[in-house]
Amino acid sequence: MEEFAKRVHDPYYQPQLAPTTVPGDSLSDRVWVPGPVIVGGGPSGLAVAACLKNQGVRHALILEQTNCIAPLWKMKTYDRLCLHLPKQFCQLPLMPFPKDFPTYPTKQQFLSYLEAYAKKFDLKPVFNTTVVRVEYDRGCGLWRVKTKTIEYVSRWVIVATGENAEEVVPKFEGMNEFTGPILHTSSYKSGEGFKNKKVLVVGCGNSGMEVCLDLCNYNAYPSLVVRDSLHVLPQEMFGRSTFGVSMWLLKYFPVRIVDGFLLLASRFMIGDTDKLGLSRPKLGPLELKNLGPLELKNVAGKTPVLDVGTLAKIRSGDIKVFPGIKRLACNNVEFVDGRIEKFDAIILATGYRSNVTTWLKDTNLFSEKDGFPMEPFPEGWKGESGLYAVGFTKRGLLGTSIDAVRIAEDIARQWNINMKLIY
Repeated sequence: MEEFAKRVHDPYYQPQLAPTTVPGDSLSDRVWVPGPVIVGGGPSGLAVAACLKNQGVRHALILEQTNCIAPLWKMKTYDRLCLHLPKQFCQLPLMPFPKDFPTYPTKQQFLSYLEAYAKKFDLKPVFNTTVVRVEYDRGCGLWRVKTKTIEYVSRWVIVATGENAEEVVPKFEGMNEFTGPILHTSSYKSGEGFKNKKVLVVGCGNSGMEVCLDLCNYNAYPSLVVRDSLHVLPQEMFGRSTFGVSMWLLKYFPVRIVDGFLLLASRFMIGDTDKLGLSRPKLGPLELKNLGPLELKNVAGKTPVLDVGTLAKIRSGDIKVFPGIKRLACNNVEFVDGRIEKFDAIILATGYRSNVTTWLKDTNLFSEKDGFPMEPFPEGWKGESGLYAVGFTKRGLLGTSIDAVRIAEDIARQWNINMKLIY
């Protein structure tokens, strides 16, 4: 009890731990953190830190490897990006969006909201700090969070690096022979530099669809690679967001009934997407999102695409649709159906992945295969020995907010019990 009291009141108290080393690094200091260590300064890290403060836990430490909050949003998104869901489903806990913001805030509006959020709750991440290893020391019952120069020690660790920590860059035969630029959407800002060029966009998720539309607006000639089946839904139905309609219907009807309604309404509003080369999966959009990781193993199209105008461009022929890529050669792309087309550039809208398992050791919370919690939402937020995960629900910012509140409440209960023991 005396040792714990020292920990709480002395942020630089250094508990006795077995010495360890990080390959290639030399630890020059060890710092005790009375509250949780939060790895990641994006929306997830900010949300859980604000919730902890609201619960009376005011000694959390946010570690962010870049020099700003929300680096993915600030540095790796295209200019025309808007939130795909209405703002009421994307706001972080304890602070709604400004009333004068549109239904679907722009990238810049969302970033200004996050800056205001950090200011309101006095959240000050430690920037330019890359976490290289996190492990649980069973000898003393504490977590050791190692960076290149400092080891932070805490009773709790919250993983908030999210689903989109690293770009996924597929490999194609002849990739090195392609004469034009090949870039990931993380490097794409607008279609301004692609005017009058033939551009192949690989990936048919929300980003791929929207990049194609952006290229059209800049008088480029985009084509879209659609390798798997997917659900395309209108962004709004009957004057309300499709997401809002589905959430309302789920209060009264089972998933299969709601899926049937969504698909029927979508066919009426946007037509038969199969005729455009966009075949739908056999399972409905909500059924796919509710599948566990094992069930999803051989199922494609788990995330529905919300159409913001791309389908009309495909229907008019402004955007061509191709199947998977077989090989590249010079400025030619050969597809699996035998067609060969020339392109000036290739944009990879192939998404991101978690990198948690590269630095988090000795845990059974995250899967080694994909870096996501092994238990699907809503059960994947809590591990053992004070380990938590926020922002891995595959349900966007709404899932992040739900997890952040749960984690803060859980840690606050432990915090308050310890305070009673001390005093």
